[in-house]
Amino acid sequence: MSAPATTATIDLNCDVGEGFGAWRIADDEALLDVVTGANVACGFHAGDPSTMRHVCEAAVQRGVTIGAHVGYRDLAGFGRRFLDVDPVELIDEILYQLGALDALAGASGGEIAYVKPHGALYNAIATHEKQAGAVAEAVWQYDPTLPVLGQPGSRWLARAAEIGLTTIAEAFADRGYSPDGRLLPRREPGAVLTDPDEVARRCVRLVRDGEVVAVDGTVIPLQAGSLCVHSDTPGAVALATAARTALVSAGVEVRSFA
Repeated sequence: MSAPATTATIDLNCDVGEGFGAWRIADDEALLDVVTGANVACGFHAGDPSTMRHVCEAAVQRGVTIGAHVGYRDLAGFGRRFLDVDPVELIDEILYQLGALDALAGASGGEIAYVKPHGALYNAIATHEKQAGAVAEAVWQYDPTLPVLGQPGSRWLARAAEIGLTTIAEAFADRGYSPDGRLLPRREPGAVLTDPDEVARRCVRLVRDGEVVAVDGTVIPLQAGSLCVHSDTPGAVALATAARTALVSAGVEVRSFA
């Protein structure tokens, strides 16, 4: 039987390198065998130089695109606590993280190809005007050709576009949505999806129909250029594998946008 004609393309990204020293939370190598984009922790919410280099080398070996997963300076809270950082200081902290990852990626034979904020920073800049502007400004100062990933309709993507950055809207394969199209807080029921079949169906619907079902059953229009699976979601490798298998079976080409 011939394969279905390809009618769409999508990037599949995953957070990696989110250990520290001897601490590991995910099977990064197994995830890198599946995804097309690697959001590499840059040392502020997780990661250390050796972890960053190891993940970059593994990504290069597999032809996986390297992205900078920048976040708040919050190792103790894994970057999941809002910090009221002065915008000028936040610009410097983002530049610092980009420079660190760029050095290690380059030494590994690769390069940074995009930027994606992490955790509480990602959520904050959906609406926080000053921090959204600071992150956009930091990326522009570092390399204005770098694409940036973010939530559709966020102030972050709007500010990035305003200063000339290429923006990529992102959807989440393993996270619940509220009726207004935002991610449910992790403490709420239905916030994290762990069933591979459910995740696979959601990914195909997102790409083919441009929509996602919120926790209350509301159908939300959502056009995205990349899908994310979190490495610390239970069964992350199985989720990513199920998502990619289902997408390919549906005739979707899974490849990096960068």
